[in-house]
Amino acid sequence: MAGCIDLTAGSIRRECVDRTLITWTCGVQTLLSIVEAVWAGRGETEISYWLVQRWAGKQALQIQRKPLCKKIKTEEEKNRRPREKHTQDGLYVVVLLFFKKLDITMNKDTEIDMKEVELNEVDPEKQPMTGDGPPAGGEKNGSVKLKVPEDEVTFTGLSKEELMKVAGTPGWVRTRWVLLVLFWLGWVGMLAGAIVIIVQAPRCKPIPPMDWWNEGPLYQISDVEAFSDGLKGVESKLDEINQLKVKGLVLGPLHSVQPDTPDALFLDQIDPTQGRKEDLTAVLEKAHKKGMSVVLDLTPNYRGNAPWFSGDVGDVLEKVKAAAAHWLSLGVDGVKLSGLNVTSSSADWPKLQAVVQGNRTDSRKRVLMGAAEHLSAADVSQLVSSSGVDLLLSDLLSTNNEGVKRTEVMDLLKPQHRSLAWGLGATQQDQLSKQAMTPGLIRLYQLLLFTMPGTPVFTYGDEIGLQAGQGSASPKMVWDIQKEPADGTPVNETAEAERKERVDIRKWFISLSDLRGKERSLLHGDYYSLYSSTSSLSFLRVWDQSNRYITAVNWGGAAEKLKLKLAPTEGLELPETATVTLSTDEALKAEDTVSLDEITLAAGGAVLLQFPYKA
Repeated sequence: MAGCIDLTAGSIRRECVDRTLITWTCGVQTLLSIVEAVWAGRGETEISYWLVQRWAGKQALQIQRKPLCKKIKTEEEKNRRPREKHTQDGLYVVVLLFFKKLDITMNKDTEIDMKEVELNEVDPEKQPMTGDGPPAGGEKNGSVKLKVPEDEVTFTGLSKEELMKVAGTPGWVRTRWVLLVLFWLGWVGMLAGAIVIIVQAPRCKPIPPMDWWNEGPLYQISDVEAFSDGLKGVESKLDEINQLKVKGLVLGPLHSVQPDTPDALFLDQIDPTQGRKEDLTAVLEKAHKKGMSVVLDLTPNYRGNAPWFSGDVGDVLEKVKAAAAHWLSLGVDGVKLSGLNVTSSSADWPKLQAVVQGNRTDSRKRVLMGAAEHLSAADVSQLVSSSGVDLLLSDLLSTNNEGVKRTEVMDLLKPQHRSLAWGLGATQQDQLSKQAMTPGLIRLYQLLLFTMPGTPVFTYGDEIGLQAGQGSASPKMVWDIQKEPADGTPVNETAEAERKERVDIRKWFISLSDLRGKERSLLHGDYYSLYSSTSSLSFLRVWDQSNRYITAVNWGGAAEKLKLKLAPTEGLELPETATVTLSTDEALKAEDTVSLDEITLAAGGAVLLQFPYKA
């Protein structure tokens, strides 16, 4: 917008004009400027600052006060000029106060405190008559100080009477009822939706009762002297054993006995060559702190020809019962007895059961474990039922070498798998390597034992592929396989290759043990056979909505194609593909996707496949 009227420019003649007219003309133009600014949406702060600039002479929009004519000043002129200036300044105050009241464009946050406005204006009387050049002496006319009261905008709200009056109007009553109805409709809708989701969601299958001996592998130390120089050495090796993620140790037999001599049987005494009672107590305390249970093998004649000698087992069983009570009172978590098929038929057998299985608590359950050799699958099933043992270890895998026979055994015994323990040589306390002659076969049978239904049992050294001893001698355990040769020392390449192989087998063992403990399908899942041949087999492990696992092994000397087929089962079918979890076959890498129509396994190959649950 243009500034105040400049009578020195344009077509207006230079003649005397009443200054009062000029003053009021400038005031009207200023007022019009304010109205235009308000209409344009400017804030109060912006407009106020602009006005100050306009009237203080800081912008070019100020009034161009120049002499309109040359004449002699009279007394009347001298008196009129101050009145003109006061009139002009008074108009500014009125305009500013008028602006101050324009609440429609203001808010409290943008108010400007116009405390003091100084109008710097050159006295026209002191300007040169020519109207050219600055004011003489730089003199200023007087200052006008304006005190503008601060108008605080405060929201006080409605009084209680006013609020109650408004709240009782029909419109607000209807509004409240509408909101109340909408709230309860929304709440009921969400509740109904939650109920529908719960009802339609698939039910989780209840977890079957599990005891500690069902939750992980058992680790047999049949000869503590060969394992670690006696019971004291066993205690020092518990940290390394714990890394294998085993749930229990089976120690011994440790008691003193002369071969085939019942009178020299002392089941409550530890053979001095094995250690002392204090050493066993230390093992128990440390093992329990690490979450491992300890079972003591009390097979009477473990150094002789028959585990229960050759005569009547009644007297021997009485000694076993007394010894079991003694060792259990010291903290042992269970008793193992070989030759179960011989002793369980005795009339005194229930007395031993009462000692071991009686007085159980939820926090501490003691296991009665038996072992039996040279029995058929049907006999094993019968023995489990008749003896009432918690866990039975048989040699069915060792005596049935064909895949078809092994599959038949597992199919027959699957209803009792929580009372069954499996091993390859474990029944005779032999190492796995006695039947699995190569590192590849050792890995294969480790995978098979960890994924079969039942409890896997291993003999010390199986985790590294320790070679079995000659005859009845127990092999010496090998330690410190993780220790690499020092730099610069001569290295036996054969020994170094053997050390690395043992390290790899141990890693494989730990990975399988860890997987079994985490996956419900492997821990207590249902079993379904998929394929079997002379030298291979495959089966499926499934539990409810958990990941499903397929085991496929080929211990034969040639590659074989396995055509997996699941018998018709309600709510269960094989997918088209599965993912490789673990494999000893170089052609099947971890995370590979494999078609389940046909799987080709190399000689000695083993693979564990996984696929997810689908509703």
